[in-house]
Amino acid sequence: MNKIIIVGAGGGIGAVLRYIISGSVQKWIQIDNFPHGTLTVNLAGCLLIGMLLRMDEVGNIFSNEIRLFLLVGILGAFTTFSTFSNETVNLMNDKRFYLAFLNIGIHFIFGLGAVLLGRILICFIWR
Repeated sequence: MNKIIIVGAGGGIGAVLRYIISGSVQKWIQIDNFPHGTLTVNLAGCLLIGMLLRMDEVGNIFSNEIRLFLLVGILGAFTTFSTFSNETVNLMNDKRFYLAFLNIGIHFIFGLGAVLLGRILICFIWR
């Protein structure tokens, strides 16, 4: 139960940060035809997870609880793209290039497909 509370606390922070940063960037850029805010938080999340995981690999600085709070909680709610990117890089580091590119393709194709399917389903449900 303690782990759930730790992840939930981090998740709350990550979700609020995503909302504030994404919205602020989108308003600042003032171009509505591209999701600059989402791109910003996704890329920031990738940068942060790369930095934090490397810091931990080199210095073993995070306890399991801190890892849960930062990586699963905050970054998980801030963006799941960071986790996806890190997992893909790990596959490449392990020389499992086929799985890395399969991971990219599946996420991309099925992610877009799921969004499209969800939109279509709501059109049928909300008649």
